[in-house]
Amino acid sequence: MSVWPRPNPDSRGHRALFGVLGPSTNTVVQPDFDDMRPWGVTNHYSRIVVDDAKALCDADFMAGTLEISRNTVDAVRGVLTCNPDYLVMGMSAVTFYGGAEGAAKWQKNIEDVAGLKLCMGSTAVVKAFEAHGGIKRIGLLSPYYPSANREVANFLSDHGISVVRDIPLQCPSWTAIAQVPESTVRDAMHKLDGDDVDALLQVGTNLSAVRFAAAAERWLNKPVIAINTATYWAALRENGINDRIEGFGRLLEDY
Repeated sequence: MSVWPRPNPDSRGHRALFGVLGPSTNTVVQPDFDDMRPWGVTNHYSRIVVDDAKALCDADFMAGTLEISRNTVDAVRGVLTCNPDYLVMGMSAVTFYGGAEGAAKWQKNIEDVAGLKLCMGSTAVVKAFEAHGGIKRIGLLSPYYPSANREVANFLSDHGISVVRDIPLQCPSWTAIAQVPESTVRDAMHKLDGDDVDALLQVGTNLSAVRFAAAAERWLNKPVIAINTATYWAALRENGINDRIEGFGRLLEDY
């Protein structure tokens, strides 16, 4: 699919206007996506309103993500007023829930409401693994709690990918996810790596790892996929935008 050239091009987004859906507590998706934005593409962030949950536990985390899911439609309706060409989901957890079938139903619901195609993290990750080829066993890093990591593993298993090891950082609030230091991400990736994994995957869009994952690919000598990179890469490629963008790893540089 390609939306370019547009019949009545926007002065800044003459190749594509992306409507980006992200939680109101998320401070990372918007700058991450803008950093990867090529010439002629513009991102238009629509906030999924949610309170900054405090003192999260496993059950609270799952309930909070489902609240975000329920509020997504309102954010869709808001961003549709700028007439975007395509939607990009800037929250990853709920896109994994219920395995491949659950993800497909969630995506269809949003696309039916919007009348537009949607790119989301779960399916983008699968496409990223397919682009690299030969990835069957991974290490998983998230800011989530164990129940959500299990949902990610279940979804990936439906696509023939097994999670060998995982680390849920169990951040205490939504905004705390954006405050995780790079040293924590580095230490976790060292713990997840091994000869028994083909790649590492970071999920949780408020945990910024787009540049660190690119660097880690060099010293681990294997794919390291950051969810925001995979999602934005998939959105570009689905719209026929094949620019090679440096600084964010092999996905955007080679595929």
